[in-house]
Amino acid sequence: MDSYPYLDRREVAEADELIRTFGEDAGCEAAARADRSRDLGNHVHFARWRQVERLVVLMSIPRAVGTVH
Repeated sequence: MDSYPYLDRREVAEADELIRTFGEDAGCEAAARADRSRDLGNHVHFARWRQVERLVVLMSIPRAVGTVH
């Protein structure tokens, strides 16, 4: 992954909760929530759920990604 999403504490907590609740399907659930927000015309929540979806994928990689200091 060449770029990292801008994250805040709330998005990390949401991604963690989705992973705990949905396991391997957490990314699909975040995508579904993003789609639902888009269908309702809520672009702010759409973008936030897409970020959470990216974070779920990033958190599922079993190794460090990027530069490790």
